[in-house]
Amino acid sequence: MSSYDGHAVRNRRAMNLDIVIPVYNEGANITRVLDALRASVRTPFRILICYDRDDDNTLPVLAQYPAGLELHLVRNRGQGPHGAITSGFAESSAPAVVVYPADDIHNAGMLDAMVDKYEAGCDIVAASRFIPGGCMERCPWLKSVLVRASAFTLYHLARIPTHDASNGFRLFSRRTIEQIPIESTMGFTYSLELLVKAHRLGWKIGEVPARWFERSAGSSRFRVLRWLPAYLRWYFYAFATTFFRRGPQSIVLRQPCPATPEPCARFEPKVPSP
Repeated sequence: MSSYDGHAVRNRRAMNLDIVIPVYNEGANITRVLDALRASVRTPFRILICYDRDDDNTLPVLAQYPAGLELHLVRNRGQGPHGAITSGFAESSAPAVVVYPADDIHNAGMLDAMVDKYEAGCDIVAASRFIPGGCMERCPWLKSVLVRASAFTLYHLARIPTHDASNGFRLFSRRTIEQIPIESTMGFTYSLELLVKAHRLGWKIGEVPARWFERSAGSSRFRVLRWLPAYLRWYFYAFATTFFRRGPQSIVLRQPCPATPEPCARFEPKVPSP
């Protein structure tokens, strides 16, 4: 199950891509997501499944998944989706890392386009629901209003070069992950933080279209009101960059890691007891 199948993923490029997928009881979704990635992504990749608990119903489904993808399990070292994703970052080693939703069967075909943008010099590539080719449908009204309003003002007023600043489906370069310190501790706020900090640093940001539909199986971990204050911090940070001329000198970067991170544990399926 955990062996890399070079025929299943055609060797389009010499570089590799790490796909970080945070899961929380995604047993009803994960097989279709893996199938979509296997069928659509031509860039050589591996998948880091970031989970919270050993009783997560995603794990037994993975144990039955056919061989052909390089799958690794990463145990959440922190709490919630933030801890799961940053644990995935810590275990990643590829030049480019994509955070991919565990219920997304629509956008696997965009990952190669994101890698193209990365290879053209982008440190962050955002998946945008609000450009031609993208959409956001069946979204709860409060979340829709907040997401659309923040996206519009950050693009048109704060001049962040993406039409969808809050979407967590995003590609990050290795230097973004290793060098920009993450201060956020809640939810998916880290993604907006890295975006606005990269913008302040003058690093190149690109975007590709993405289609988003409210999930039909499982429950979302997005908590609008609970995370709103944390999002607002980085929302106003973006405006400070544009209107108060806060520059790169305001960010203290970390030094790049001197060595390649140790590989994360391979997922070995457990044979059920008779």
